Amino acid sequence: MLWFSTLVSALALAPAVCALDFTDYANDFPDPAYVLAKGFNSTTAAAQQTIVGWADSLAAQGPWSVMNKTVIPPTGNKHDYMSWAPYWWPNCTDVGNTTALTPEQIWVTCPYYQRDGEFNPDGRLVNDTGNFDAMSNAVLYNALAWVLTGAPQYSANAASFLNVWFLDADTAMTPNLDYAQMQRGPKGQVGTHTGVLLLTSDWLTGRRRDLKGMAIISTAILVLREGNSTDWTSTLDGQMNAWLTQYVTWLQTNSIALAEAAATNNHGTFYYNQLAALQIVVGDKTGALNTTTTYFNAQYMHQINANGEQPLEAARTRPYHYRCYNLAAMIPQTNARIAEYLGTNFWNKTTAQGATIQTALDYTMTVPPGADLPAELYPNIAAVAATYGDPTGKYASWLAQADNTYPAQAYFFWDQPFSDSNLAAATPSASASAVVASMSASAKNGAASSGPCYLGVVAGIVAAYMWL
Repeated sequence: MLWFSTLVSALALAPAVCALDFTDYANDFPDPAYVLAKGFNSTTAAAQQTIVGWADSLAAQGPWSVMNKTVIPPTGNKHDYMSWAPYWWPNCTDVGNTTALTPEQIWVTCPYYQRDGEFNPDGRLVNDTGNFDAMSNAVLYNALAWVLTGAPQYSANAASFLNVWFLDADTAMTPNLDYAQMQRGPKGQVGTHTGVLLLTSDWLTGRRRDLKGMAIISTAILVLREGNSTDWTSTLDGQMNAWLTQYVTWLQTNSIALAEAAATNNHGTFYYNQLAALQIVVGDKTGALNTTTTYFNAQYMHQINANGEQPLEAARTRPYHYRCYNLAAMIPQTNARIAEYLGTNFWNKTTAQGATIQTALDYTMTVPPGADLPAELYPNIAAVAATYGDPTGKYASWLAQADNTYPAQAYFFWDQPFSDSNLAAATPSASASAVVASMSASAKNGAASSGPCYLGVVAGIVAAYMWL
């Protein structure tokens, strides 16, 4: 076992501060003004390193395009975004076939029925959803890494990924979701309103978002635009505004989108923050404020009971997940945060039963997660603490016990002010701030900026392997 002891010794030599494995948060709207002001608390240094590390790893996977899919939309046009409703399953018992059906025959011949919360794995065959998810995260973290390091390749990455997905004539997506979350079967292949939002989460694939991830893309575009990135040219900005204006019109007029706007649960919550974020980008701040105000005067009023329970989410097959999910839309991620960006405070807005967003979070903190991922709640806790304050340390203490790496999570960078609980990950000695500075210097020189943490781990593995 000499090789194993060598591996352990080598890994021990790696720096203590490491960028964490990538985490796909439900959604967010980091304040572009906060990012560009650069007045970051020193305790966010580890989170900054994580952001830069994620920017690098995501960028290495891109670019992404709707043209990459192998299944053709009903229009015959691969530029049309397409995904399949994830909780719908075929029932072929009465179709009268005498030979085995091919997958293509099943999709158009067999009636489909719903199993709420049960993911149909063949949804992975059409990966516009996964590609959009990866692209939106890559755009956000590369835009943030550009601000943190000053290295131009990060802004170039973000601009390039946006151009390929939305603007380039050969690869661009058409500005609608007519075929998102399609329900298959003999009655025709049509999109459904859940495609405006849908996130599916399962143990194998992790999170996938259809276009609700537009909120984080909005932050990235605003950072590039207001930070005067030379890569985000006036031509690209104008083309992006034109594309988004068409898409906003689709959101406000198409029957599929309007069905999502009418949803009383998390679907409606996410519809409004996606629309508001995009209205900000296209310069319609009045419209964006009207959008968030509509949400807080309509859906929100009936989403939280007096004790903090979210009855519409609690009734679902995975109540903990859906509670966290709706919180992610209400809180930082995004309706309240977007309204705050527009100069309006809805954080203390009470529902019809007298509850606030904080009430809902406090209640959810008391609920066992069951089979769902406990970490779904963590970004929401940090956001509430940063907004309402944490004078007794309740939120920081809860998070420290649940996840002692939370100060190195990307969300800790923008959910400020918030205590780091004096955890080592947040207050390193050869510190993460020095690591970020080193990464910045290497990035500006065109070198890979994965940081000494990654290099130390790789070196340890190589050294151990030599003893096999």
